Amino acid sequence: MSWESFAERRIREAMDAGQFDNLAGAGKPIPGIDDPPDDDWWIRQKLKDEGLSIVPPILEARRELERTLAELPRIGSEAEVRRRLEKVNQQVREAIASPHPGPAVVVLPVDVDEAVARWKAPSGGALPPSAE
Repeated sequence: MSWESFAERRIREAMDAGQFDNLAGAGKPIPGIDDPPDDDWWIRQKLKDEGLSIVPPILEARRELERTLAELPRIGSEAEVRRRLEKVNQQVREAIASPHPGPAVVVLPVDVDEAVARWKAPSGGALPPSAE
């Protein structure tokens, strides 16, 4: 039996068994079919599928620091504020020590006690100078 006839037989058996019925995306256009050609499309798709990022660690740490500082006013407990700040500080320290190349961006750990004091202030206070 030739390879082609073997493959055709397997496809026919799968179709008869209904294995091609109700496939995700059936009857829908192929995503990105009209986008301009990109030689690295498969790399971008793989990164997206795997939930990976090619953002340098220092930029990722900066983004997480900004996100965390913006969320502080909505956090209800001091323990949670401290936990979140310590977590982001650890990410910043790891990014600073990372051997991965990245742009020259200055990101410093936040003074947790100062940030908590501002969080406790009735007015909410401005962000600590080390975090701005």
